[in-house]
Amino acid sequence: MDIIEFFEQSAGKWFSQRTLHNLTSGQLQAGKSELKIEILPATDPAVIELCSSHAIAPASAPLAGVLVTWKIADQNQKNGSTVVVPIPNSDNPKAGKLLQSAGAAPKNALGKLPVSIASSYTIGEDDVLTLISQTEDFYAEERLWYLMPNLRIRTSVVKRSSGMTLASFCSEIRMGVTQPPAETASAETGS
Repeated sequence: MDIIEFFEQSAGKWFSQRTLHNLTSGQLQAGKSELKIEILPATDPAVIELCSSHAIAPASAPLAGVLVTWKIADQNQKNGSTVVVPIPNSDNPKAGKLLQSAGAAPKNALGKLPVSIASSYTIGEDDVLTLISQTEDFYAEERLWYLMPNLRIRTSVVKRSSGMTLASFCSEIRMGVTQPPAETASAETGS
C-alpha cells in the first residue's frame, strides 16, 4: 500500500474512541469523536494554499489533498478540521512529506498556531503508516493501520519541550463510505 491507497481507503465517516494518558502526571482521559475524511481535488483552494505556503506546486501532490474534520463528544463539543497533502518521494512512494494546515497543530511556546507544518511519513511492509512531526516545541509520532477495511487503529506519542509526554490509543470504526461501490453505482444508473 502507498500513501495514495492509504488515504483513499480512509475516505468516509469514522467513529473514534480514544484513551489519552499523560505520562508526566499519570492522568488518564477517555473520549469519543466523529471523523470525516474527504479526498480533495488539486484545484481545491485549500490544497493550493497549503502547497503554496511550502513552495510546492499542487500538481506534485498525486492525490491532491485530504480534508479531515472532527467533532469531539464532550462537554465543550470541540470541532475542527485540517487539510493534509501527501508529497511522496519520487524514488519511494512509501515515504515522503505530509503538509498539514494548522487545524490540528499544537501551539508554539508563544501560544500561536503555526500556519502549517510538514511531517514525514513512511509506510512499512506491514502497511502501517508512521507520521513524525517535529518543531522546536514538540515531537509527535503517530502510527495508523487497518485491522479490516472498516476498522483501523491509531496510536501516538507527543513530547513537549516543557517535559510533558502524552500517549494515546484510538480505535476507529467506519460509519459509512463516501461513495457506493462501483458495481452498485453502475446498477443504479443502468450502465
